[in-house]
Amino acid sequence: MSTQRAQRVAETIHKEISSLLIKGLKDPRIGFVTITSVDVTSDLRQAKVYYTLMGSQEDRGQTQAGLNSCSSFIRQHLGRQLRLRFIPEIVFEYDASFDYGQNIERLLSEVKTDEQQDD
Repeated sequence: MSTQRAQRVAETIHKEISSLLIKGLKDPRIGFVTITSVDVTSDLRQAKVYYTLMGSQEDRGQTQAGLNSCSSFIRQHLGRQLRLRFIPEIVFEYDASFDYGQNIERLLSEVKTDEQQDD
């Protein structure tokens, strides 16, 4: 199994899940979610779907629960679209890189403000 195939499957999963989220899943717990990346194992048995959203920690928990409850529906949809022997098990994980970037931006802003006050 080539990693190139796993990458193609990951891209397709990314596209399909993103389109499902745009069309709107019926779970009210799922807010405005953006899929940032998808990693598929080389045997195509598991796909980690990384997502981010704007909101509080409580919103993240509700969204995680909503996505987990919709995972079987998403796998069925992927089964119709991908035509693979085995449909990857979908695991949703929150992508904290956006939060990390915002924290760095805040720290840089504070340093800049402190430097301006010292001058």
